[in-house]
Amino acid sequence: MTTIRMTVGQAVVEFLARQYTVDGSTRVRTIQGTFGIFGHGNVAGIGQALQQYAIEDPALMPYFQARNEQAMVHQATAFSRVSRRLATFACTASVGPGSTNMITGAAVATTNRLPVLLLPSDVFANRAADPVLQQLEVPHDLTMTVNDAFKPVSKFFDRVNRPEQIFSALLNGMRVLTDPVETGAVTISLPQDVQTELVDVPQEFLQERDWHIRRPRPDEGLMVEVARQIRAAKRPLIIAGGGVIYSDAHAALQNLVETTHIPVSVTQAGMGSLIWDHPQLLGAVGATGTSAANRIAKEADLIIGIGTRYSDFTTASRTAFQNPDVKFININIASFDAFKHGSATPVVADAKAALSELSTLLNSFKIESEYSDQIQSEIKQWNSNIDLAFIDQKRPRPSQTEIIGAVNEASDKNDVLICAAGSLPGDLHKLWRTKASLGYHVEYAFSCMGYEIAAGVGIARWDSERTPIVMVGDGSYLMMHTELVTAVAEKLKLIVILIQNHGFASIGHLSETVGSQRFGTKYRYHNQAENNFETGGILPVDLALNAESLGVKVIRITESPEAISELTEAIKKAKASNSTTLIHIHSDPLLYSPDGEGWWDVPIAEESRIKSTQEALISYRKNILKQRRLLGRGATERNPKEQS
Repeated sequence: MTTIRMTVGQAVVEFLARQYTVDGSTRVRTIQGTFGIFGHGNVAGIGQALQQYAIEDPALMPYFQARNEQAMVHQATAFSRVSRRLATFACTASVGPGSTNMITGAAVATTNRLPVLLLPSDVFANRAADPVLQQLEVPHDLTMTVNDAFKPVSKFFDRVNRPEQIFSALLNGMRVLTDPVETGAVTISLPQDVQTELVDVPQEFLQERDWHIRRPRPDEGLMVEVARQIRAAKRPLIIAGGGVIYSDAHAALQNLVETTHIPVSVTQAGMGSLIWDHPQLLGAVGATGTSAANRIAKEADLIIGIGTRYSDFTTASRTAFQNPDVKFININIASFDAFKHGSATPVVADAKAALSELSTLLNSFKIESEYSDQIQSEIKQWNSNIDLAFIDQKRPRPSQTEIIGAVNEASDKNDVLICAAGSLPGDLHKLWRTKASLGYHVEYAFSCMGYEIAAGVGIARWDSERTPIVMVGDGSYLMMHTELVTAVAEKLKLIVILIQNHGFASIGHLSETVGSQRFGTKYRYHNQAENNFETGGILPVDLALNAESLGVKVIRITESPEAISELTEAIKKAKASNSTTLIHIHSDPLLYSPDGEGWWDVPIAEESRIKSTQEALISYRKNILKQRRLLGRGATERNPKEQS
């Protein structure tokens, strides 16, 4: 067997450069490049390898800078989403805080089931220099390092303590990265001495290797039973999740619902499963859903979940489905999700494969006309409500709804809306009118503040024809705006809509609903006399100036009755530009979007001397009575809290 002697760092880089994901006729490079922030731990290992190949073969493994380790993982995560999980990036960081900064990014990727490869550096495997700089010592377990914290947030973890272990570590890591069921963060911890050590690498190990995406069909005969249940239902409803997006099952879903007229509601990850004005689309469902979707869900007797994990926002904390006879068919490539909540008929299969088979079986079925009429009536009413809410009210500080409406109107099907945390995701879920299957990317599984701008940079790397439109509040902007520098350095184009709320708008609103009156959510001077941040003056922070200082072109929207008109013109200018533009606009955080009739379970203090908290508890106890223990069981199975 022919072998090549190289360092472990060099073997890692060269191996990753030759891995390909294959999905039908599509073949793309799995690891499109490596992000890295260097320090002791990786500068002489992975860093040296990247430099060597950058000199000898610049196309082999492109290197990209980042300004924050967490942010580079977010870039890789967003990139993998827009590639439908076919491609991603590797991320290398130094020992200690450099590596642990990636842990939140790992949690985001794994929770959203999006593939990223993390290569955190570790302390010396040979322990010759223990304890090294930035090493956490655990006296009762000398095998443990800070990198063990990656284990609960990774779908695969390995630590390479000997050079020859790199073969199994990398092969197993690639297996998970390209597995539609198991994918998420793959973490291979690399001690800094091992990265520089020599290893004899079989030439075969460094050859191009294809990893085929599995698209399993349903068990034989199972879809016949699914079709029978749908035919027997009076009020079936589809909930489309992220699995529809990743399976590229849009056409299959559209074919099914145009034949049967079964209505479709969507999760955050499922936005784009159908285009916004499709006649069968009810819109978002659940806690941040539309009234159209939630009213239909309330009375549905059969829920057909496709590629959804049924988060508490999707189920409105298990209050969305009130028909006592409702049953659930869960179609999901992951058995964990297919069997969730007492599913009457779990189907472990790829969304596209299952939908294609189901369309054939239901080619002569249509829902009853009375049900169809109700669906169209609910859709029409909701769209009319939103049309009215989008109208510019000529306020110096417009509502967030008006801002969303203006941005939505100015966008086109080649744009990608990006958001993650705050009040924006809830409003966008029910208000945004998605014009393309990949036109909406709101990270709401982990809802990580600071994700937004880094994600925009990641998406800008995938396709220069797509313009990322990042909507972010001042709270999230302050968490992680540093990747604006990355966009400037690489001359990437994205549009950032920075909404100035002077605080945390989302938690402020939530705080009011639980009776806490926006405590701790305002950006104010500290009032020393009263020892609080509630009554001090507004901080003189200029976030637009901050963005300008990072090299970004900034357009300021004045606080005037023409704010929305100015915003519309600003977006036109930003879209015409070839570089990153940030648009700064003030909003009134006390003006809320139309109610979609959803609910979210946030427990209220059961004893309080604050009147607003006491009132919130009364309302909470009424809502909790609607909560069901298991979705697939009868309405008599209530939450035990109703007995108290």
